[in-house]
Amino acid sequence: MPKRVDHEERRAQIAEALIQVAGRRGLHAVGMRDVAAEAGVSLRLVQYYFETKEKLLFYGLQHLTDRFTARVGARLTAAGPDPGPRATAEALLLASLPTDEESRTFHLLYSSYSILSVTDDALAAQPFIDKPDAAENALTGLLEQARTSGLADPGIDARTEAISLLAMTAAMGTSILVGQRSPESAIAVLRHHFDRIFATVETPAAG
Repeated sequence: MPKRVDHEERRAQIAEALIQVAGRRGLHAVGMRDVAAEAGVSLRLVQYYFETKEKLLFYGLQHLTDRFTARVGARLTAAGPDPGPRATAEALLLASLPTDEESRTFHLLYSSYSILSVTDDALAAQPFIDKPDAAENALTGLLEQARTSGLADPGIDARTEAISLLAMTAAMGTSILVGQRSPESAIAVLRHHFDRIFATVETPAAG
């Protein structure tokens, strides 16, 4: 009896190969043939599942986002059964800093997707992510929860603080990638701003 093919598993295998190759060579330098070789499958099979490079790149972005979500979830699990808004917010931001090989690849490729979508018409035609404001909305909600509960400065503008923290994290992530600063110094800067925002210090997420 022929072996049944799990198509989603095969798609994930190819997307993982894309991430591995792009993490080493840069997203702009990766072709479908390179991804096929990394995945150990034929070019024809990659084309069967994705048809074009742009569709492969978009699926790779979704796969990368799923991996990031799992990374945040692992940090929250490590923080305990009821981590609170500060530890939850820290887990969200610290997970995106390039402090190890996986998070380095995430930051590098996510930034590359953003840049390519500006100059590549085919990639720009794809929805970049399903909910582009998801992180901003989640962080805003956590800060509003903290403010309402008396855990944060009552005078903060939760939306503005969320935007600032996300922009700061993205910029510091790039500075880590290029060797301008260490992960430890970036984490210290983030926690300085959390100390400013939060009136009551909760147990911070593991760094």
